[in-house]
Amino acid sequence: MRVLVVEDHTELAQSVARVLRREGMAVDVVHDGSDALDRTAVIDYDVVVLDRDLPGVHGDEVCGELAGRPAHSRVLMLTASGTVADRVEGLSLGADDYLPKPFAYAELVARIRALARRSQPALPPVLVHGDLRLDPAQRIATRAGERLALTPKEFAVLEYLLAAQGRAVSAEELLERVWDEAADPFTTTVKATINRLRPKLGDPPLIETVPRGGYRI
Repeated sequence: MRVLVVEDHTELAQSVARVLRREGMAVDVVHDGSDALDRTAVIDYDVVVLDRDLPGVHGDEVCGELAGRPAHSRVLMLTASGTVADRVEGLSLGADDYLPKPFAYAELVARIRALARRSQPALPPVLVHGDLRLDPAQRIATRAGERLALTPKEFAVLEYLLAAQGRAVSAEELLERVWDEAADPFTTTVKATINRLRPKLGDPPLIETVPRGGYRI
């Protein structure tokens, strides 16, 4: 899952990013509305976590611009004001959800996951392929009933491949959807992660390499 955090308070933005990355999300961070519009014009984010009170281009304007685009990005608006009137106004601007500050990180994560599910074709709550089961909400993957010890990136790659439902996924697509902007597009990080994931999944092998196509389950 690719998430953009738009928050002008640097410490809060970095704290949110750390929490989301621990949950296996690929997270980019910007601190003003202008950068948010520039970034979303070139990257197709699943969810944009948007502070309403931004300097420069106000969060309301950013939200309205995103709502008018054909891209499927969902917007979770954050604000220091939690009145009903403010929530209604934020939603009327095109936000998909609204969370007042201060908030619990567990609730933030749950709301982001709910919005991401809405931004993609409907998938079952638990992804299953043979004896492999992956529960995105609980962050648990098992095979033949045995829990798999996966890193957050390995879990995210496995989740993305299962969600593709047999479609071949290129290394470039995995890099864009699972890693954030800090990832070097010329590295072999995707191949290395796949190579670590394969033995953890056990036999018979599940991840197939598709020549000139990428990987699929």
